[in-house]
Amino acid sequence: MKIYTPLFIIVLLFSACQKELEPFNPVVEATSPTYETLGDFNQEGKPGYLVTPDVISSDLTTFITNTFPENQDLRNSNPGLLAGPANGDISITQSSEVFLTFVTQGTVYKNTIAFYTYPTNTPPDSVNDIKTITYIFPNAGGGTPLLPGDKVRIGRFGAGTSIGFVLLKDAYNNSTHKINNSTPHYSSNDILNPEVNSDLKKHAVLVDYPTDNIVLIGFEDIDRTLPGCDHDFNDVVVYATIKR
Repeated sequence: MKIYTPLFIIVLLFSACQKELEPFNPVVEATSPTYETLGDFNQEGKPGYLVTPDVISSDLTTFITNTFPENQDLRNSNPGLLAGPANGDISITQSSEVFLTFVTQGTVYKNTIAFYTYPTNTPPDSVNDIKTITYIFPNAGGGTPLLPGDKVRIGRFGAGTSIGFVLLKDAYNNSTHKINNSTPHYSSNDILNPEVNSDLKKHAVLVDYPTDNIVLIGFEDIDRTLPGCDHDFNDVVVYATIKR
């Protein structure tokens, strides 16, 4: 588990995957958590609770493009990134405000980005150990209304709290303007993900970006054992800012 101090920033990438022959994995459906939102959002899924946006540098965009090349399997292009920690959640060590900033996306899926919290010393063993999942960006995937730098305050959290991030695959419905909670959930903590093969269970990859003192985290948004998975980790990019 990584521990982050205030003013540290974490970047998350949520990536589409297409397929690879492996044993069938059960869909992880969260049946026990309750679902909440930070506020209202419009018909396109754009939050009405955005705060002052960040400026996304061209250097960061270039770094992401070079680190996660389109349609290139990370196991070949940068295998060391997959050796990172199994738990990419944030551990808060003193009372801090946490913000999430949207950077970019490159998927056809209308993915919803959300978060959950838990006492750091008692992490969940399954999705159904999570009490509440709170939407941050209802539609951060294909056709998103978000602009680079769009930012949300997700709350103030006390010491001893951990924050995990979850991607709800293709959950936003443009017709009903609602979020489908029955879609597969992929978490920043490996243990909550569905793959039977432990080598393919990771859906979060952490990457340092020292220029801005940030850490990138990449998420796959399809079961990684399905045939044709490209494992390129480049679909939705966001980062969390922690301020005391």
